[in-house]
Amino acid sequence: MTGPTPTSTPSPTSSPSRVLICDDQELIRMGLRMVVDSQPDLTVVGEAADGDAAIAGAAALEPDLVLMDVRMPGLDGLAATEHLCAQPHGPRILVVTTFDLDEYAYAALRAGANGFLVKDAPAEEILVTVRAVLRGEVMVAPSLTRRLVERFVLHGPASTPAQRRRLAALTEREREVLALVARGLANGEIAARLFVGETTVKTHLGRILTKLGLRDRIHAVIFAYESGLVRVGD
Repeated sequence: MTGPTPTSTPSPTSSPSRVLICDDQELIRMGLRMVVDSQPDLTVVGEAADGDAAIAGAAALEPDLVLMDVRMPGLDGLAATEHLCAQPHGPRILVVTTFDLDEYAYAALRAGANGFLVKDAPAEEILVTVRAVLRGEVMVAPSLTRRLVERFVLHGPASTPAQRRRLAALTEREREVLALVARGLANGEIAARLFVGETTVKTHLGRILTKLGLRDRIHAVIFAYESGLVRVGD
């Protein structure tokens, strides 16, 4: 996963962040609960075994974050994610997926999910990811991003005229930054590549998101491939 690795457990300065766990496998829920509840700044407020229960639990418990499985009986995690992300003050969604990436995961990101959590990730990685998403970051490792693109974007429709018009609204430098983001480079790496400051890269990225009407970095990556700005193998 991308993101900083903490050297120590954060000391909570306010109420712990509230987490709802949604997975149809009880052992997975138990394992995630143990990891989350071991931290003073995090607390599990409930569990759900399917999408309907996750929606009901989110309404009743008002979690800050939902750890959302995708393949479940009844209402799946994609439908539940779409519903929760459509709410004005809904929780952030962290998709819990198998390492080989099922087809719902890409659609969940398109629906507004804030990142991926691999089910067999070590506890430290889970906590890094959870805290980063709670801070407002989008957590998808570059290797997973590339696999998403290879598996789904490349087999989708060609870029549309609307996408090409949106891309044309970017300056040459903004297109350059977007292409490097899509290739998995962090802001510091982009700054070094372009011989500019990291703050400048952040400014460019902010303008890119605004001009394209995108919510975050991972959606910028998806757009870069879908619009044809970047192709796998470039």
